[in-house]
Amino acid sequence: MSAAERTLEDHVASASRRIVIAFPFVGDKLGGSHISATGLIAGLDKEKFEPLIVVHKQGQVLERFLQERGLSVTLAPEVDILSPLVGRRLIGGFSAALAHLRTTARLVRFLRTHSIDIVHTNDSEMHATWALAARLAGGKLLWHHRADPLAQGVNILAPLLANHIVGVSKFVRPARPLLPIEHKFTVLHSPFDHPGTQLDREACRRNLAEELLLPFNTRFVGYVGNLVERKRPMAFVEAVHAFHRRYPDFALSGVLFGCSPPNKPDLGEMIRTRANELGISNRIHLLGFRTPVAPCMSALDILLVPAVNEPFGRTLIEAMLLGTPVVATNHGGNPEAVDDGTTGYLVEPEKPDAFVAPMARLLLDRPHWDEISKTAMAHALIKYGNKAHIEGISRLYRNLVPSR
Repeated sequence: MSAAERTLEDHVASASRRIVIAFPFVGDKLGGSHISATGLIAGLDKEKFEPLIVVHKQGQVLERFLQERGLSVTLAPEVDILSPLVGRRLIGGFSAALAHLRTTARLVRFLRTHSIDIVHTNDSEMHATWALAARLAGGKLLWHHRADPLAQGVNILAPLLANHIVGVSKFVRPARPLLPIEHKFTVLHSPFDHPGTQLDREACRRNLAEELLLPFNTRFVGYVGNLVERKRPMAFVEAVHAFHRRYPDFALSGVLFGCSPPNKPDLGEMIRTRANELGISNRIHLLGFRTPVAPCMSALDILLVPAVNEPFGRTLIEAMLLGTPVVATNHGGNPEAVDDGTTGYLVEPEKPDAFVAPMARLLLDRPHWDEISKTAMAHALIKYGNKAHIEGISRLYRNLVPSR
């Protein structure tokens, strides 16, 4: 074979090779971004794309979640996991700067060893840790933004280093980017699995009442998500209290499914204390993280979302897909998901009392509850699904690595 023929053969082999995408995660947390990324990874066309899931901490919650879904992980090199706060200290800290250089050098070697074409980062720590390494290794960086539009990383680091930025809603678009991003910012809503069969909602509700040793006529409103300040779990407790002030004889309990993330303040005890102060400790139940979430969500009469600056909460759409009406704050990405009065209700943020009127209408008017439930489910089934998200991200991958 001549040199020209070998060159042509190598070129054809390179052009037909699958695009290799690295998905780095810390591994000690499991939240909406991890669930979304898992749905994407599982749904990618494996004839065109080769995903490599990389974790910094093995044997923890994320790896177990992935293994249950038949997905394997690769251990990242031993490096310092950075954060935006660490990044700010690099200017004044020589030792921190050296640590960052060591981290970047090791990750560059890792990316080149695995022939990574694209690094797809999904949270602030992975953005900060992998962004520079991705570009120095000769790869592309897809920055998936699910947080505050004022976050420093997406306004400073992403415009400099990201080849493309994906936002989960219009709300999260970087508010003060260091460089123009119009040419490289796309909104793609997170993927959602459509439930195969609807659960027996009444059976789910009775099971929850039995677990909590409550009368079977108890109705439930719920909070689903991490117990963090931005999601306002305390406001959920105060909304339940406000409802009971107005309807003291109504058998309603509030249940919180979720827990405080590692290295964050434990809000569970604060929630219990607040419920006790309000005299509704017997009406508030913290049930921790649950999976699968569908039976929990189906047991609820209403999902309350008191969060502020919520980029695009997964729980809103998951509730709609299961037929659970939603009452959410008119803030963040919530208005992009809820059509007020049609597929749910939007209320003024930071005012727990504002939840009472829509809660009462849904709990006391069953035909209206049925109408909201059916309309929201039909809307969610049409608008939100894995297919559109996977096709959108796949298109971005092909645009980033056109030679494939």
